[in-house]
Amino acid sequence: MFTAKAPTLASLPSISNHPSNPNFNANLPFLSTLSTSTRKPTSPLLTFPPLKSSISTTEPAISPPDQSLASTSKAAAQTRVDILAESLPFIQKFRGKTILVKYGGAAMKDKNLQASVINDLVLLSCVGLRPVFVHGGGPEINSMLGRLGQQPKFVDGLRVTDTPTMEIVEMVLVGKVNKHLVSLINKAGATAVGLSGKDGRLLTARPSAKAAQLGFVGDIARVDPTILRPLVANDFIPVIASVAADENGQAYNINADTVAGELAAALGAEKLILLTDVAGILENKDEPTTLVKEIDIKGVKKMMDEGKIAGGMIPKVNCCIRSLAQGVRTASIIDGRLPHSLLLEILTDEGAGTMITGGLTKPSKRRHAMLYFPRDKIKRGAPCMSERLA
Repeated sequence: MFTAKAPTLASLPSISNHPSNPNFNANLPFLSTLSTSTRKPTSPLLTFPPLKSSISTTEPAISPPDQSLASTSKAAAQTRVDILAESLPFIQKFRGKTILVKYGGAAMKDKNLQASVINDLVLLSCVGLRPVFVHGGGPEINSMLGRLGQQPKFVDGLRVTDTPTMEIVEMVLVGKVNKHLVSLINKAGATAVGLSGKDGRLLTARPSAKAAQLGFVGDIARVDPTILRPLVANDFIPVIASVAADENGQAYNINADTVAGELAAALGAEKLILLTDVAGILENKDEPTTLVKEIDIKGVKKMMDEGKIAGGMIPKVNCCIRSLAQGVRTASIIDGRLPHSLLLEILTDEGAGTMITGGLTKPSKRRHAMLYFPRDKIKRGAPCMSERLA
């Protein structure tokens, strides 16, 4: 029987002396690899890419702040402050005053312009003005008639409205367009109330002089704004569809410009604004740049006599003249194709179209230079509000 003898230190190979011992690696083959740590492994299973240090020994360079970006941001902030400062006198002038806005034309068909008008309306309400919103909806009516297989008919630019058509007109204006506008205003942050001329006997209609040709197209016989006064006084925005009934309850389709003008007079509005698809009243109707910035009733009647105002502009001008004769201080026909045209008209001297005065109103700064001007030739040092708000 043999007894194993415990190894002594002397019997173990000396690692410290292995470079001088030629048999060291032979005796301990697993150390052969360790002793050649700088050699790449030969096994295909142990091939690794060389390691690279991700630690930089130099401090990263700190780039200086972008001076152009900072100056741009500062300029934008200064522009916003300038706009508010310029608006203050106009806000003070119109605060607490009723502004009647007739909504239609391109501003009603283009979603971006529609959003612009709604936002302007809400802003004016927030700074203390009292807007009342009147609308028509001709394109929507035509669209619905087409879907129902009916062709719209017109005589001298006025819709022929028989009994079936009147039902569609009321359905579209009161049930669809009106409630859509109310929803947009509410969503934008104000509180709107949708009405038609029937509600609270706001408008009483009568047949037009061309009833035999036009059917249920009416004129306004009477206005009772009782239902509107508490709404306006409590910061609601009335949204009114241009449909009314006569004494017997028969519904009539009424021109929205006429509704706006009569309501402005009944409410004692400070200003009537008609949104249109043209720049305003032109000195030369064939030259879009000859915009008349401001004119009184006498001057505009003279232009009508001279034939300078014609076509679809005539009923709009007559609507303004009638409202001015009943006490409205100013009436404006403005370009609804301009973004933020309402703000331009109310909160700047530049305006967004033509302002008609009653003749007793002190002329504004619009008239100081000339009666009309070519828009494309105006030179101003600073951008106007329309350019800054676009």
